[in-house]
Amino acid sequence: MILDYKEIGKRIARRRRQLGLTQAQVSEMVDISDPYMSSIERAVSIPSTEVIMRLAAALDTTPDAFLVGTAIPSDGGEWRGVAELLRDLDEQQLSAARSFLTWLREQEL
Repeated sequence: MILDYKEIGKRIARRRRQLGLTQAQVSEMVDISDPYMSSIERAVSIPSTEVIMRLAAALDTTPDAFLVGTAIPSDGGEWRGVAELLRDLDEQQLSAARSFLTWLREQEL
């Protein structure tokens, strides 16, 4: 799967505008610089998995809404709690969480 970073940036910007937030406000919420936020939206910089996760949490959506364009859940409750747990993980922990979530999705519960 090839990620289209220009489209990802557009999705992030669209969601930010839907919420009536400025780039500066989101930058502060996500703890990144204003120029970096701008460069993500313009596809000049490629955000890390961690930054995508923090942007999704700050913009009340899911990472896949940015990465592949899927719709956000209508209730927003359960996934937000999971996103909050993921927010402060380091790269190694995020990788382990992603592996576990991929495995979990494949299970028939």
